[in-house]
Formats: sequence, C-alpha cells, structure tokens
Amino acid sequence: CGTAPMSTVKEEKIVGGVNATAGSWPWQASIHLKVSGSSFHICGGTLINDQWVLTAAHCILDKTPSPWIIYLGRETQSGPNVNEVNRSVSQVIVHPNWNNTLFNNDIALMKLSSPVNFTNYIRPICLARNTSQIYNATYCYSTGWGKLSNTTNLPDFTPLQQVRIPVIGPNQCACAYSSLINLTNNMICAGEANKGACQGDSGGPLQCQQSGMWIQAGITSFGVPCATPEYPEVYARVSEFQQWITDTVAGTNVTFVLFNSNGTETDSNFTCRSTAPLVPSRFVGFG
Repeated sequence: CGTAPMSTVKEEKIVGGVNATAGSWPWQASIHLKVSGSSFHICGGTLINDQWVLTAAHCILDKTPSPWIIYLGRETQSGPNVNEVNRSVSQVIVHPNWNNTLFNNDIALMKLSSPVNFTNYIRPICLARNTSQIYNATYCYSTGWGKLSNTTNLPDFTPLQQVRIPVIGPNQCACAYSSLINLTNNMICAGEANKGACQGDSGGPLQCQQSGMWIQAGITSFGVPCATPEYPEVYARVSEFQQWITDTVAGTNVTFVLFNSNGTETDSNFTCRSTAPLVPSRFVGFG
C-alpha cells in the first residue's frame, strides 16, 4: 500500500493546487451517483484494498448500493481514460455514530461489486494506525476534483488536482472554529490561506508521506468555503477509526501504518488570541 510508481509529486477541488500527473495518486476514487440515466461526480474516496473504498459519511446521499458507480484510475471527469476501471457497489456502510449536524464520525465504506486488479494507476493507500502522531505544520497533500474556489467549478477536462498543505494542530483549529462548531478528537485540520479543499473534494484523502510511503491521515469533511484565511479545512481523523474499519471490512486486509512526526508538537503551546477571527456566514460539508 501507499506506493505510487508513476508519481511525479514535487515538494512544492482543491483550491490553489496544480494538475496531478496520471498515476500520482493511484488510490484516488471518483464516486458517482446515477440520476435519470446519467452519473455525476459527487465525492472523492480512497481505495484501501481490492474491494473497499473509504469516503465521507456526508457523501452518502443514498444508502442503497444501486445508484452508485466508483471510478478508479481516473484522470479527468470528461470521459474514460485508458488507465481507469469502474465498479458498481454492493454495500454502503455509514458509521453508526455519524452526526450530520456536528459532522462527527464523518466516515463511510463502500464495497465494490467485484475486486479490482492493481496496476501502476490503481493501488491501495495505507491508513494511519490508531497510535499515529501527526504534529502541527506537518506537510501533507489533499487531492480531488472539487471546486477551484467557492464560485468556480473545476472544468471536466482538467486533471485531478493536488495541493500541499500543513496540518493545523487541534488547539489552533478549535480556536478558529470555536464560534461555529466544537471539534472532536475524531477530526484533524489542514490547510492555509488560498490552499485547501472545496466542494466536490469531500471523501477524498489527506495523505502524508513517511519513508517513501503515503499514509492517509484524513478524509475531507467540512470547512468555511474555501481555503478561507484562518479557517483550515477539517478532515475525519482516520487513525481514530481503525477498529471500525477493521471490523467493517472483516475478511479482507487493510494496512494500517504508524505515522510519527519528527520534532515536537508546537500546537500544545498555542493560545487563542483575545480577538477571534471574523465569523464567516457559514461552514459546509464539501460533498
């Protein structure tokens, strides 16, 4: 898991991102909902083994399997490419404690109708183990086909987008959102001004690299649209759901890897300033 042979990622929707080259993120899924004979990209997801895709609970607009199609190895939304496959869905499982008001436990699993074969363009990602420590200012990548801004859709012919963003520690992130929502231990934040996730990116990964291996730390969940200064995006913290994921996909293998940040956690010294950031009009799920 977590290896991308075709990757050309350099250290350097998605807001403020760049085009990803084909195969850079071979676990990235595009989750489509069929409506009146056509299918539309609703959310992102990640392949975690040859049968299961991980996504956000708020993406699941219909809990029955029949309306869903999942594309893997996809580059753009303008049509099929030579590297992609698609599958219908046989099971849709939303976390039993998902709360669509508080956005807590924003995680779901979708089982493919039949297993996929791994290629250079279709591979599973590793998941963060439950004892992982991902410190403030750790740089990770968010990927998706979401909006380029709160008012600008990503053109269908444009490739998957990627953006390199820092993790924002829980104290700093909770301070920013204090007037809007209570963050929980099941969430992790990442982003900076003019760089981050947006509508259509929900369910996709926040992925961090360690020893050449990509490990999924978060599932794109919600935020103040989009990449608003002082309001990082919020992701479901994958490491908190290890047991639920393992139990749900029983009989199939999923690889959990310990992610340990270097240095010290600077967020523990963060103190909210006396003047809170400007309260935005709303926050939204990014489905």
